[in-house]
Amino acid sequence: MDTDKQVNILREGFLVKRGHVVQNWKARWFVLTPDKLLYYKYEGSKRDSCQRGKILLKDCVITCPFLEYENRPLVMKLQTKHGVDHYLEACSREARDEWAADINAAVNNLQTTNGKSKTDKPDPAESQLNNISLSKVLDSMYDVHSGIKLSNLVEQGSTYSNCFSGSAVVDWLVFMQLVLTRVEAVTLASALLEEGFLRTVGQKSVEALRTAGLSAQFMDDSTALYSFSDSLKKRGSVKAETSLSAVELSGKVIKRGYLLKQGHRRKNWKVRLFVLRSEPAFLHYYDPTKDDISPVGGFSLRGCLVSSLEDNGVPSGVKGNVQGNLFKIITQTDTHYFIQAPTHQEKMDWLDAMRSQC
Repeated sequence: MDTDKQVNILREGFLVKRGHVVQNWKARWFVLTPDKLLYYKYEGSKRDSCQRGKILLKDCVITCPFLEYENRPLVMKLQTKHGVDHYLEACSREARDEWAADINAAVNNLQTTNGKSKTDKPDPAESQLNNISLSKVLDSMYDVHSGIKLSNLVEQGSTYSNCFSGSAVVDWLVFMQLVLTRVEAVTLASALLEEGFLRTVGQKSVEALRTAGLSAQFMDDSTALYSFSDSLKKRGSVKAETSLSAVELSGKVIKRGYLLKQGHRRKNWKVRLFVLRSEPAFLHYYDPTKDDISPVGGFSLRGCLVSSLEDNGVPSGVKGNVQGNLFKIITQTDTHYFIQAPTHQEKMDWLDAMRSQC
């Protein structure tokens, strides 16, 4: 996608932003420069040439992860020096943390450039993990209002109720400022596990507990599942539900990202969060403006034909003023999907990942 040549671009890509006046969520194309974060709207399949807003980074404060949105665990918050809050959601924990790191580096560089020291950042060495009361940590995690949220999660075709992932625990511990780093969060969670406050759920976390040393018993992993001890009965627990798509959603996530998809009926282009899974191989897509976790569509990759489309001209079946980086998927039922990646490299990465599953 075309970018502004005259500015030094540190990073760019799709993020989902909460509006200020009407607090709905919209996908926007963000461009990070040394002193500001610019964002643009997409009109159909093409980025608007006019910038829709900017966030000045000088003296900006970043909160990552930001977990006050129960069904949006991938949000970070940017607060400007004037106290304006911006909420941005990434497509994965890795992307969220990379965006936060790059933005934080830009903020710190601006502080250094203006003669300020970066020593006001807390030193991880000063962490007092040894003085933390595990029972108090457990009480906080167990709190029905501000504690960690329980969900029904799927691992290898089996549904587990009232549990949470290892990454969700680490995110929560960092967000609540009980620790300074993710490494410290894993150490603290491992202690909770060793004391029997938490228990393993599903094969992956059970295997890690059995084979790993103490420091690696708890997994900072979105597919490793845990729950509270059986001796605790969590208020606000969720009722287990039988999902018709439990099997197709049980595969290992091997790629996530924002892509543009052409609709089947109206032929309009919309940003969707795509998730590629293996064993079984399925490709699902989600509406990133909604806070639910159910895909709006998806299909098995078995027997699919995945092909790259040339960028010269508009291929047959494609509508709108597209910018290139197109590919096409034809399913076993002869349904045609036209998808556009934000860059050529992302297009090739997606093609390689999907072809490995077909």
